[in-house]
Formats: sequence, C-alpha cells, structure tokens
Amino acid sequence: MPQLSQIPEIYASQLFWLAIVFALIYFGIGKAMVPKIERTVEDRNARIAGDLAAAEAARDAAHASDAAYESGLESARTTALATLSQAKDKATAKAEAEVKKGDAASEAKVAEATVRIEATKAQALGEIEAGTVDAVQEIVAKLSGVTADRASVTKQVKAALANG
Repeated sequence: MPQLSQIPEIYASQLFWLAIVFALIYFGIGKAMVPKIERTVEDRNARIAGDLAAAEAARDAAHASDAAYESGLESARTTALATLSQAKDKATAKAEAEVKKGDAASEAKVAEATVRIEATKAQALGEIEAGTVDAVQEIVAKLSGVTADRASVTKQVKAALANG
C-alpha cells in the first residue's frame, strides 16, 4: 500500500511537529491559562470566605439584636405589670374610699331615718294615747254618766299601753 510506504519518510517530521504542538499547548495552558484559573479560584475562595465572615457577623448582630429585643420586651412587660399593679391598687383604694363614703352616707341616712321614725312613733303614740284618753272619758261618761278625771284616765291609759 502506498500510504503505508510513506510513513517512515514522514514519521520523524510528524513526531517533531507533534512534540512542538504539545509543547506549545502545554506551555500555553500551563503558563498562560492555569495562573488565570488559579487566580480566579483564589478570588472566588476569598469572596466566599468574605461572604461567610459577613454572614457570620450579620448572624451575630441579629442574635445580639434579638437578645436586646427580648431584654427590652421583658423590661416593657415588667414595667407594664408594675404600672398595672399600681393602677389596680389606686382603683382599689378609690373604690374602697367610695364604698366607705357611700357607707357613711347610708349610715347617716339610716340614722336620720331612725330619728324620724322614732319621732313619728312617739308622735303617733302620743296621738294614740290622747285619742284613747278621749275615748275612755267618753265611754265612761256614756256608760256611767260620770265625768272621769283626765289625769287619772291618762295615768291608767299609760299603764295599760306600757304593759301591752
């Protein structure tokens, strides 16, 4: 075959050019492209490390902010409970004062009503006594025809009313 017969003639030159092409590719990639790729990888790693550090700092800041928020919230709860307790105490004291004032007013009204009732009762008993004395005098006068002494009739009526 004629194609194979020329291989020994061109074999050395093809190996020479193959070595030159491989050397150019090797040194082209090794000296030109690999440092760029390494630099890109290092930049990327540095950026990732910086982003991780920033994320860590942000997380720490968020935790600190959350702790401050919880502390402020607890402080606000404590203040609110204290204020509520004070307001409740004031309201209780005010209500007790109003109740005492109302009780005092009620007691005064009851005492006043008791005095009026006693006065009305005494007046009514006096009127009953006077009416009874008049009725007894008239009954004695009609039945016996004798005029009874008002003082003795009054004494007898008082004794009868006292004993029931």
